[in-house]
Amino acid sequence: MALLNITSPHTHGANRTGRLMRLVVYATFPGIVALTHFFGIGVLINVLLASLSCIAFEALVLKLRNRPIQFYLRDCSALVTGVLIGVSLPPYCPWWLVISAAFIAIVLAKQLYGGMGFNPFNPAMVAYVLLLISFPVQMTAWATPLPSLADGQTLPSLVAALDKIFFGTAIDGYSSATVLDVMKQNAGLTLDDLYKQEAVFTDGRWAGAGWEWVNIAFLLGGIYLLYKKVFTWHAPVCMLLALALMAGVFYDSGSSNSGGSPIFHLLSGATMLGAFFIVTDPVSSAVSVRGRMVYGALIGVLVYVIRTWGTSYPDGVGFAVLLLNFAAPFIDYYTTPRTYGHKKPRRATDSSKQDGGH
Repeated sequence: MALLNITSPHTHGANRTGRLMRLVVYATFPGIVALTHFFGIGVLINVLLASLSCIAFEALVLKLRNRPIQFYLRDCSALVTGVLIGVSLPPYCPWWLVISAAFIAIVLAKQLYGGMGFNPFNPAMVAYVLLLISFPVQMTAWATPLPSLADGQTLPSLVAALDKIFFGTAIDGYSSATVLDVMKQNAGLTLDDLYKQEAVFTDGRWAGAGWEWVNIAFLLGGIYLLYKKVFTWHAPVCMLLALALMAGVFYDSGSSNSGGSPIFHLLSGATMLGAFFIVTDPVSSAVSVRGRMVYGALIGVLVYVIRTWGTSYPDGVGFAVLLLNFAAPFIDYYTTPRTYGHKKPRRATDSSKQDGGH
C-alpha cells in the first residue's frame, strides 16, 4: 500500500506523504507500460478500475467515520493501493473481482484497523491472497503474452477487452499458464526440454516471454525510488539476494526436479514488483535497519519455498509478505537498535533499571 521512509516518533503531514506516494505511482509507470505492451489494454482497465474503486471506498469510509475526506485523500495512499491491485490481478479478469479487491484492501485491511499507519498487513496483498484462495480459477487465468500468441492473432481491442471484463465474453485462444505455473507443473522434462517445448519459454530470453521485461521495468521503477530516497535498499536487496541464493543452492543444472535458476526466479512472476513496491511498505514491515534486512531476506526465502515446494500457488510473493507482516513486530523486538545514551539495545519489556543506561 504505502512506500514511505517513515519511522516513529516522527510524523508527516498529508502533503509530504502525498508527494512520496505520487513518486511511487510514477515509478510504476515502466511496469504498467511493459505489462500493457505484452498483455494488452486489460492491464490499464484493471489499474483504472482498481484505483477509482479504492478512492471511492476510502472516501465512503472516511465519511462514515466523520473524517475530512479531502485531507486524507490527498495522501494518495488509496491511489497507490489501487495501482498495486491493478497490476497484480490478471488482465481481463471480471470487473467484480477488481472491485472486491479494492473493498477488501481499503475497508477490511486498512480502514477497519484505523486507516493509514495502523494496518498490520499490506492491504493490497491481503486482497490479492484472499481472492486467490476464494477464486483460484479467475485469479490464475492470465493472458497469453504477446510473443506467444498464435500466428495472425493480436492483442484484444478495447471493445473486446470491455466485453470480456464486464460481460464475460470469451476471447478465444487468449489465456495461458504463466511461466511459474509451467515450471511448477513440470513432470519429467529437463529444463532444456521444457524451454524448447513450452512457447512461453521459447519466446523469451531468460525467464519467459514478457515476464522478464515486466520485471526489468519494475526494477527500473524501484531504482528510481531508491534514487529519490523514498525507502532504503535493505529490505528489497536482501529479499532479492536471499531468493537468488536459495535458487542457486538448490539449482541442479536443470534436471526434471529443478526449481529454476536464480535468473529465472529474479525475472519471473511478481519478484521485482514485490521487492520494490510491496516489501518496502513501512507500515507493515520491520522498522530498524537490521530488522528490514532480516525481514526482506526471510521473504525471499519464503518466496522460493512456496514457488518450488508448495503444492497450490505458483508465485508466493503475497503469502510470503503477509507471513512476514505478521512476524514484523517479533523481528523488531530482537533487532531494536541501541538508544542514544544506553549501552545495550532496549527491549520492549526492559525497565529503565535493566538497560544499563544512565
